[in-house]
Amino acid sequence: MSQTTTALIAEQWAVGLFVLAVLTLCAVAAGVASLLGGRSWGRAKSLPFESGVVGAGSARQRFSVKFYLVAMLFVIFDIEAVFLFGWAVAIHEVGWPGFWGAAVFIIILLAGLIYDSRVGALDWAPRHRLSDRST
Repeated sequence: MSQTTTALIAEQWAVGLFVLAVLTLCAVAAGVASLLGGRSWGRAKSLPFESGVVGAGSARQRFSVKFYLVAMLFVIFDIEAVFLFGWAVAIHEVGWPGFWGAAVFIIILLAGLIYDSRVGALDWAPRHRLSDRST
């Protein structure tokens, strides 16, 4: 056997040993948890519990469409941040054409944000009517 073959086999055995050690550790942890874990059952165990507060009321309550609209806008502008981060990392490779491409991208997103603001997508409170101000 050549020296490169021996080194390759040694490297593969090290990876295999590591995988075996990880699987053994996971099995031991799961076994110890099942032996030492509590098994109490009762009415309180079956209740949903989140952040230290027991739920009250129905879980099927209706939410305003504004919540979903704001969530979608958040996702859109969050993806914008991901694209701009990638652009910022590669700024030396993309040069001026990349800069102008990112500038056009930001301008398009700003236009969308201005449009959302004008149509009231970002308004949380209802607008006061003119008749309400006169009273």
